[in-house]
Amino acid sequence: MTVYFIGAGPGAPDLITVRGLKLIENSPVCMYAGSLVPEEIVAAAPDGAEVTDTAPLNLDEIIEMIRVATEQGKDVARVHSGDPAIYGATAEQMRRLDVLEIDYEVVPGVPAFAGVAAKLKMELTLPEIAQTIIITRTGMKASSMPDGEQLEILGQSGATLAIHLSIRNLVYVREALEPYYGDDCPVVIAYRATWPDELYIRTTLAEMKDEVRKHKITRTALILVGPVLGAAEFRDSDLYNADYAHVLRNKGKKKAKA
Repeated sequence: MTVYFIGAGPGAPDLITVRGLKLIENSPVCMYAGSLVPEEIVAAAPDGAEVTDTAPLNLDEIIEMIRVATEQGKDVARVHSGDPAIYGATAEQMRRLDVLEIDYEVVPGVPAFAGVAAKLKMELTLPEIAQTIIITRTGMKASSMPDGEQLEILGQSGATLAIHLSIRNLVYVREALEPYYGDDCPVVIAYRATWPDELYIRTTLAEMKDEVRKHKITRTALILVGPVLGAAEFRDSDLYNADYAHVLRNKGKKKAKA
């Protein structure tokens, strides 16, 4: 039997992959990450399926449920928000399954920063403005940051930052990034991106704390920081430049006549 770690995407039920949805539709056991996964997604489980919200469970309890299910000959859909590779606490589960010799597969999902960019109709990599996206978080009570990954260091790159799990740490975010980005650097606060109650706040490093307080946002928000968020003037890329040749197009090739 197989355990499928499935990325449900950032929130909208129809942003799950076709593969992920089909696996849920065919798994007699479905375990999902509480309020982070839309109920419409797990509702796709087959009639009679055992569907469990794992939010109140600890790791030992989750693994025991999986062990029992696989011993009973049942596949398990283990559904996480976003993409399982990013802040999903999936590695610790897979490590336990390795010890138990339980087979598993991982199905990717749409990450939150991609969902935000789509909703705001923006490209996060613009020529000569931003070619790098850094996905990170800040140290909090539950987890500190490894040496070398603090915002004071990452900010020196000037790259676009997608900062997770840090909406209550905005004073530090500003203090760490201001020397490299400036107080007027564009910021997007994305609350529950792609959910029905989604909210996107366009602000700056200097004003983001007040804006977040005004809207009473305390959790489930992503912080995007970088010049690309406010860029209106940028050069076209060479991808479709008529004077730029590549393996699929000759330089200066004209459109064929009808």
